[in-house]
Amino acid sequence: MSSAAQTTDPAAAAAAAQAAAAAMLQFTIEAWTLLSIGILVTMLRTYARIKAVGIRGLQADDYLVWLGVTFYAVETSLAYSVGAVAQGLANNGMTDEQRATLSPDSQEYKTRIVGSKIQIAGWSSYSVLLWSLKASLLVFYMRLTAGLKRSYLLRIYIGFGLLVASFITILMNLFLACRPFHRYWQINPDPGNTCQPAISNQIIWVYLSMNVITDLYLISIPVPMLWQSSLKPVKKFGLIILFSGGLFVVACAILRCALIVTDPVNGAQLAGSWAVRETFVAVITTNLPMVFPLIKIWLSPIFGSLLTTMRSQQKLTDKESRSDLRTFGGGSHQSWRRRGPPTANPITNITFNESEERMVEDVKMQDLKGWTDSSTNGSVPASNNIRKHVEVAVVSEARDERDPPDNLRHVVGDEENQHHGNFAFARGPRRSSYTGQSRT
Repeated sequence: MSSAAQTTDPAAAAAAAQAAAAAMLQFTIEAWTLLSIGILVTMLRTYARIKAVGIRGLQADDYLVWLGVTFYAVETSLAYSVGAVAQGLANNGMTDEQRATLSPDSQEYKTRIVGSKIQIAGWSSYSVLLWSLKASLLVFYMRLTAGLKRSYLLRIYIGFGLLVASFITILMNLFLACRPFHRYWQINPDPGNTCQPAISNQIIWVYLSMNVITDLYLISIPVPMLWQSSLKPVKKFGLIILFSGGLFVVACAILRCALIVTDPVNGAQLAGSWAVRETFVAVITTNLPMVFPLIKIWLSPIFGSLLTTMRSQQKLTDKESRSDLRTFGGGSHQSWRRRGPPTANPITNITFNESEERMVEDVKMQDLKGWTDSSTNGSVPASNNIRKHVEVAVVSEARDERDPPDNLRHVVGDEENQHHGNFAFARGPRRSSYTGQSRT
């Protein structure tokens, strides 16, 4: 029996070592791949911002995201060291007997001390990373709500105060919870759960509560504003989902804490693995609002024609669109001034390309006036029927075969049209000047 045990124990140990090596390799590939994607997304965000405002136009949030990515690289390196250097060990997951028999001169003893110190450094980098990303979002919200009611700016100021208070709370909890500080890597006697940084309930729950509170507050700033806006439902819900990315960070944080608490033996390894995944989601969701317009521009040549066709079909079946089609440029002398009152919560400085809301540059279709011919003093003959395509492109123009006037007709050019409030893309086809001759 004992000989069998002796023959099976080495095999079990070898199998366990092989499984640990495979898990480490898988985590290494995952961690560095996620870091590469996070850096790439941040670079795209910076490229989009420089392309839009130039290098001198970069704001504080553009630098804060790079601070976050820097500590993301530090955190990934520390998480890798948990397995590669500390072999997933720390001062947790040991019985009192094991602690008493473990020699301070042994390699495992030293490895557990190093692993515990790595955990402290990991929590510190995790703090700076997440809170710098949260601060960058608040700075971005200040630009997003520029020109709106003062209540929105007040919410952002409250958010900054909440970030500062929560950041001080988590750091004081991390560095003052276990006193004296060196007990964080004490092996024998047992320092207690609070002084085991890999699985400390006090550290875990304080971080989780502050993380969830701040993320939910950050989401509460843009979502109500978008919900009350006059955007179309599809765009409205799309933007709400885009700015609610913090919910994914909250979900990852909750899952991470649950796994650590339920598996205290492998808590050190789980803490490093899920910290990398959680912060990756935070980096992506923070940069996505800036990167999305750039990706949309790149993909528009591929999907542009398909989307235009779908939008045209949708507009043709929409009652309001049909009403606008009859009144815009028609002979009834009606215009697009029948639109409703402006929303109480306008959206300003949105960087997304709203092709259905805007025609050329920043000219909104709702602000356009029907085209009038200045040669008739702003009046359009009742017989002139101009049929417009849904994309505001003139399809045809039916004119009576009446004799033109003998005098030289005046053609309204682009500059004069714009002077009268009309735009080239909102009028009928060009007509060349001619001298009328009577016909029999």
